Amino acid sequence: MQAQLTPSTKHVDFDTIMKYAAVTNDYNPIHVDKEFAAKSPMGGIIAHGTMSVALIWQALKNTLGVQALNRIHLEIRFVQPVRIDDDVTGGGELRAGSEPPAYDVWVRNAKGQDVIKGTATLKPAGASA
Repeated sequence: MQAQLTPSTKHVDFDTIMKYAAVTNDYNPIHVDKEFAAKSPMGGIIAHGTMSVALIWQALKNTLGVQALNRIHLEIRFVQPVRIDDDVTGGGELRAGSEPPAYDVWVRNAKGQDVIKGTATLKPAGASA
Protein backbone atom coordinates (compact mmCIF):
# COMPACT_ATOMS: atom_id res chain seq x y z
CA MET A 1 0.00 0.00 0.00
CA GLN A 2 1.50 3.35 -1.03
CA ALA A 3 2.26 5.77 1.82
CA GLN A 4 1.22 8.83 -0.23
CA LEU A 5 -1.70 9.29 -2.58
CA THR A 6 -0.79 10.54 -6.04
CA PRO A 7 -1.95 14.17 -5.91
CA SER A 8 -4.55 15.63 -8.26
CA THR A 9 -4.59 19.39 -8.95
CA LYS A 10 -7.07 21.78 -10.53
CA HIS A 11 -7.03 25.50 -11.29
CA VAL A 12 -10.41 27.00 -10.38
CA ASP A 13 -11.52 29.98 -12.42
CA PHE A 14 -14.97 31.45 -13.02
CA ASP A 15 -15.36 29.56 -16.31
CA THR A 16 -14.64 26.25 -14.54
CA ILE A 17 -17.19 27.09 -11.86
CA MET A 18 -19.82 27.90 -14.50
CA LYS A 19 -19.14 24.65 -16.39
CA TYR A 20 -19.42 22.72 -13.12
CA ALA A 21 -22.73 24.49 -12.38
CA ALA A 22 -24.03 23.41 -15.78
CA VAL A 23 -22.99 19.77 -15.31
CA THR A 24 -24.46 19.55 -11.79
CA ASN A 25 -27.40 21.91 -12.39
CA ASP A 26 -26.29 23.75 -9.23
CA TYR A 27 -26.71 27.44 -9.90
CA ASN A 28 -26.67 28.55 -6.27
CA PRO A 29 -25.90 32.28 -6.47
CA ILE A 30 -22.98 31.90 -4.04
CA HIS A 31 -21.26 30.06 -6.90
CA VAL A 32 -22.42 31.93 -9.99
CA ASP A 33 -23.67 35.44 -9.15
CA LYS A 34 -20.79 37.82 -8.45
CA GLU A 35 -22.98 40.61 -7.05
CA PHE A 36 -24.96 38.30 -4.77
CA ALA A 37 -21.82 36.51 -3.56
CA ALA A 38 -20.02 39.79 -2.83
CA LYS A 39 -22.84 40.80 -0.45
CA SER A 40 -22.93 37.38 1.24
CA PRO A 41 -20.99 36.36 4.38
CA MET A 42 -18.55 34.59 2.01
CA GLY A 43 -17.58 37.95 0.52
CA GLY A 44 -17.42 36.66 -3.04
CA ILE A 45 -17.82 33.67 -5.33
CA ILE A 46 -16.87 30.29 -3.90
CA ALA A 47 -16.44 27.06 -5.85
CA HIS A 48 -18.79 24.12 -5.39
CA GLY A 49 -17.48 21.96 -2.56
CA THR A 50 -18.04 18.76 -4.52
CA MET A 51 -15.68 20.01 -7.23
CA SER A 52 -12.88 19.95 -4.66
CA VAL A 53 -13.98 16.61 -3.19
CA ALA A 54 -13.53 15.13 -6.66
CA LEU A 55 -9.78 15.78 -6.33
CA ILE A 56 -9.65 13.38 -3.38
CA TRP A 57 -11.46 10.71 -5.40
CA GLN A 58 -9.06 11.28 -8.31
CA ALA A 59 -6.03 10.90 -6.01
CA LEU A 60 -7.50 7.68 -4.60
CA LYS A 61 -8.22 6.30 -8.08
CA ASN A 62 -4.78 7.28 -9.38
CA THR A 63 -3.11 5.51 -6.45
CA LEU A 64 -5.32 2.51 -5.66
CA GLY A 65 -7.04 1.92 -9.01
CA VAL A 66 -10.64 2.26 -10.06
CA GLN A 67 -11.63 -1.15 -8.63
CA ALA A 68 -10.81 0.02 -5.10
CA LEU A 69 -13.16 3.01 -5.21
CA ASN A 70 -16.29 1.05 -4.34
CA ARG A 71 -14.57 -0.16 -1.15
CA ILE A 72 -13.67 3.29 0.14
CA HIS A 73 -15.60 4.99 2.90
CA LEU A 74 -14.89 8.72 2.71
CA GLU A 75 -15.58 11.09 5.60
CA ILE A 76 -14.73 14.75 5.08
CA ARG A 77 -15.32 18.21 6.44
CA PHE A 78 -15.06 21.50 4.64
CA VAL A 79 -12.53 23.75 6.37
CA GLN A 80 -12.62 26.86 4.17
CA PRO A 81 -13.99 27.86 0.76
CA VAL A 82 -12.19 27.65 -2.57
CA ARG A 83 -12.04 30.98 -4.37
CA ILE A 84 -11.75 32.03 -8.00
CA ASP A 85 -8.17 31.61 -9.24
CA ASP A 86 -7.25 29.15 -6.49
CA ASP A 87 -5.12 26.16 -7.42
CA VAL A 88 -6.27 23.23 -5.32
CA THR A 89 -4.66 19.84 -4.85
CA GLY A 90 -6.16 16.68 -3.37
CA GLY A 91 -4.02 14.03 -1.76
CA GLY A 92 -3.38 12.12 1.41
CA GLU A 93 -1.07 10.03 3.56
CA LEU A 94 -1.51 6.47 4.78
CA ARG A 95 -2.26 6.45 8.51
CA ALA A 96 0.42 4.27 10.15
CA GLY A 97 -0.90 1.07 11.70
CA SER A 98 -4.51 1.60 10.61
CA GLU A 99 -6.56 -1.54 10.07
CA PRO A 100 -8.37 -1.51 7.75
CA PRO A 101 -5.98 0.80 5.88
CA ALA A 102 -6.96 4.46 6.09
CA TYR A 103 -5.63 7.61 4.48
CA ASP A 104 -5.74 11.04 6.05
CA VAL A 105 -6.99 12.95 3.01
CA TRP A 106 -7.05 16.63 2.19
CA VAL A 107 -7.53 19.29 -0.42
CA ARG A 108 -5.16 22.24 -0.09
CA ASN A 109 -4.94 25.57 -1.85
CA ALA A 110 -1.72 26.98 -3.32
CA LYS A 111 -0.90 28.57 0.05
CA GLY A 112 -0.83 25.09 1.60
CA GLN A 113 -4.02 25.74 3.58
CA ASP A 114 -6.47 22.87 4.02
CA VAL A 115 -9.84 23.51 2.39
CA ILE A 116 -11.06 19.94 3.02
CA LYS A 117 -9.82 17.38 5.57
CA GLY A 118 -10.97 13.84 6.13
CA THR A 119 -10.38 10.12 6.16
CA ALA A 120 -10.63 7.52 3.40
CA THR A 121 -10.91 4.00 4.80
CA LEU A 122 -10.31 1.06 2.47
CA LYS A 123 -12.63 -1.83 3.30
CA PRO A 124 -11.45 -5.42 2.66
CA ALA A 125 -11.99 -6.97 -0.76
CA GLY A 126 -15.55 -8.23 -1.09
CA ALA A 127 -16.88 -5.48 1.17
CA SER A 128 -18.54 -2.30 -0.01
CA ALA A 129 -18.07 1.15 1.47
